[in-house]
Amino acid sequence: MSSKGTVVKISGPLVVAEGMRDANMFDMVRVSSRRLIGEIIEMHGDRASIQVYEETSGLGTGEAVESTGEPMSVELGPGLIGSIFDGIQRPLDDIRKQCGNNLARGVEVPSLKRETIWKFTPSVKAGDKVKGGDIIGTVPETDIVLHKIMVPNGVEGTVKSVNEGEFHITDTVCVIETEKGERELSMMQKWGVRRGRPYLKKLPPDRPLVTGQRVIDCLFPIAKGGVAAIPGPFGSGKTVTQHQLAKWAEADIIVYIGCGERGNEMTDVLNEFPELIDPNTGKSLMERTVLIANTSDMPVAAREASVYTGITIAEYYRDMGYSVALMADSTSRWAEALREMSGRLEEMPGDEGYPAYLGSRLAQFYERAGRVISTGTEGREGALSVIGAVSPPGGDISEPVSQATLRIVKVFWGLDSNLAYQRHFPAINWLTSYSLYADSLAGWYDNNVSKDWMGARTRFMQILHDEAELKEIVKLIGMDALSANDRLKMETARSIREDFLHQLAFHEVDTYTSLKKQLYMMKLILNFNDEAADAIAKGADIEAAATLPVREKIGRFKYVEEENTDAEFDKLSVEISSELNELLSREAD
Repeated sequence: MSSKGTVVKISGPLVVAEGMRDANMFDMVRVSSRRLIGEIIEMHGDRASIQVYEETSGLGTGEAVESTGEPMSVELGPGLIGSIFDGIQRPLDDIRKQCGNNLARGVEVPSLKRETIWKFTPSVKAGDKVKGGDIIGTVPETDIVLHKIMVPNGVEGTVKSVNEGEFHITDTVCVIETEKGERELSMMQKWGVRRGRPYLKKLPPDRPLVTGQRVIDCLFPIAKGGVAAIPGPFGSGKTVTQHQLAKWAEADIIVYIGCGERGNEMTDVLNEFPELIDPNTGKSLMERTVLIANTSDMPVAAREASVYTGITIAEYYRDMGYSVALMADSTSRWAEALREMSGRLEEMPGDEGYPAYLGSRLAQFYERAGRVISTGTEGREGALSVIGAVSPPGGDISEPVSQATLRIVKVFWGLDSNLAYQRHFPAINWLTSYSLYADSLAGWYDNNVSKDWMGARTRFMQILHDEAELKEIVKLIGMDALSANDRLKMETARSIREDFLHQLAFHEVDTYTSLKKQLYMMKLILNFNDEAADAIAKGADIEAAATLPVREKIGRFKYVEEENTDAEFDKLSVEISSELNELLSREAD
């Protein structure tokens, strides 16, 4: 039921209207004759507080407000992939055609293009019984993505008729006979953004989301359907890391949300993503990507909506049975929008002025991730992994958004500005980062990679932590005070840092490393450490062992093509033993 009222107070993006008794919380409204988009976020009697997602300057009291009677929703259907939306799912290319390069207020354009014709191939026939989540047909959305048209949740009945051919997304393609009468289905459905899409069962996080980034896959893995946070100061590589994950992670669909970041960063995404080639298909990365751009110069309030818009679209593709990776850059800007609206509502502030419910709002967002069995009779398995960048002021993660995020997520990739200044990328600090998924993924690594994987990972972590302690000793009394074994440990840790953890995003080979090659790299470094320790015990000099030619070859193993790794690994394994044996022979003579 729609409701009409009038504006009685304006405070930035917050508008208070009276006469809205028939409206409901989270109803979408149109404000003034300019028809600005807003959402009711608080109700007291017939007085509604409205969060307006557009610029409110020039509005005055007495302006008309009309509720649409529906919650803020997104349109779901063919045409999402490759599109660039603002925070409330308005297509930016269509807005540009209508009003030029600058966003005009009150623009009304459909989220999905009505004029595009799609080829619909039915997968059901008349007489079939269907229910919410069942696939009634498919549409080739791009060369990569086959869009599956699903029965809307809550609809159940018998297929009365189904059509095959080319249609607009609003055309009826199937008619279902339900208990309440006939229900016509098109290729498009709507879903309220603040409510998670239902599923039958959530599965345990026991499979990794393989990214090809060694510091992530080996030391701090994320599970498929898992949640991770990337906090870091300006210039530490949050965006580059998310770009790498978007390109290389084992995900069928990428949803990238630019939430309140600077316009030039989002411009880089818009320019680079169409040029990036999907390594699995050879096509443009945009053919499996949805972009949501709500940059820092766009309305602040719309930042809050942008993350919900993005995750609802991601859930929709998850329900089709796809693995979806969602990148939110950054949740700090989203939290700032919450803080501004909370302040204008005169709510009791929490830490640093953020609302007291900041943690619960973040949790509601991240808990929509997961690997699930979708609704429907088929029981499709889909996954939605969420990776949120956090931008703490000055890199201080003791601030409220970082702390609230860390209480929720299971993976923490802590970016370090010192590593970034040293040109060590990804600049993920191995001493402060962690993954709580590692133990639950151990069985998968044992069965699908090698029984040696977790042991090698544990040794790497131990050596890196030992190095940090030894560095403190070296600062006090110098390197010469260390024993030969401790100096070898320092050399091994340097090899781990420089040869394994350092990865060149722009090198055609090093940009992605398979799990098999990662295991080979770990084994080579640890084999040299173990055999050098034996040689030192037999009298070899640590300085001579550390400068053997094979050390450089181990370091350059990361540039070996994937198809040549087996032969090169066997060759280097032999060279390690032979060079250390030669060293022992020379020193014996």
